[in-house]
Amino acid sequence: MEKYKLTNIDGEKISVKDHVFTWPNFISLTRLLIVIPVIYLHMRNNFHVDIVITTLIVYGIFSDYLDGLVARKTDEISELGKILDPVADKLLAFFLFAYTVWLGWIPVWYFVIGVARDLMIMAGSAYIKRIRGKVAMAVMSGKISVNIMAIYWVSVFFLRDATELHTFLMIVSVFMMVFSFIHYLHRFNQIRKGADFN
Repeated sequence: MEKYKLTNIDGEKISVKDHVFTWPNFISLTRLLIVIPVIYLHMRNNFHVDIVITTLIVYGIFSDYLDGLVARKTDEISELGKILDPVADKLLAFFLFAYTVWLGWIPVWYFVIGVARDLMIMAGSAYIKRIRGKVAMAVMSGKISVNIMAIYWVSVFFLRDATELHTFLMIVSVFMMVFSFIHYLHRFNQIRKGADFN
């Protein structure tokens, strides 16, 4: 157990604040606001994409990078932000994927795997918060997995006829979901055994 306490498993110690009202947290919150307009406009447009929908989705993707960048540049990484950023990602993904599943564009089994994985990761995060008093930051493989899921969704939503591309991205996405879950599980066990983390 002692070996886990010698080094920070995130590589370096990062200063995490207790601030609530920060620009990164505000950006994370605004990411959630695109869901209803995107779905409403898409349905009103007879399931066709227009410039407004495209702009909203581009902002949703861009804001996921922007909040983290602003947090690092302004030294405003916060405990709330460590929760808010991934929760905003997961809620945005949940509703947009649920919509495309409802349209029949993405298989139900894929959606179920994604939701089950996220629920288990969130349960692990809540457990860590309870026993260690703080939330662990996302792992890099998890961020890569989210990005590939986003690319898959974008390809299905914007490139309706690119079925071979959809299949390829779906397979890669499932592989990354499984790989990142194993990574999270390993990290969870390290922290549970006493490893220091940000």
